Amino acid sequence: MKKILLGTLCLASFSFSSIHASSVEISNNSNKETNKNMAAEISGTQPNWDDAVVTDAMSNFKSLSRVERKARVKEVKKYLKEYKANAANATGSNDKVLLAILAILLPPLAVYLHQGATNSTFWISVLLTLLFWLPGVIFALITVL
Repeated sequence: MKKILLGTLCLASFSFSSIHASSVEISNNSNKETNKNMAAEISGTQPNWDDAVVTDAMSNFKSLSRVERKARVKEVKKYLKEYKANAANATGSNDKVLLAILAILLPPLAVYLHQGATNSTFWISVLLTLLFWLPGVIFALITVL
């Protein structure tokens, strides 16, 4: 498990350094394949990780000086922290489905949860729901979706 984690960190550090350093030339084909895999991972697709690629990345990482290794690990930690922050802020599609169901059952509550405050949109939803339930549902669905 520790080898896999360290290998992943090595691959990520090499890919981030190759993306940010445009002056670096890659001469051997295994490094090109590693960079293609990392570019695919960054773009959101899952690459096929071979044992040879991981072993090559580990040997390249171990050949670096101690200062360079620390710098690479620090850079990877920074990117991991940014990724976690972006993942925490992202809202899933499940929220929209639940809000749509709630907009049919209790329109003002769905509008309040979507808006996050009791603003004019919330009060319009309350008024439409009290007058006739159907206009309140339609307004809440438009607001939520």
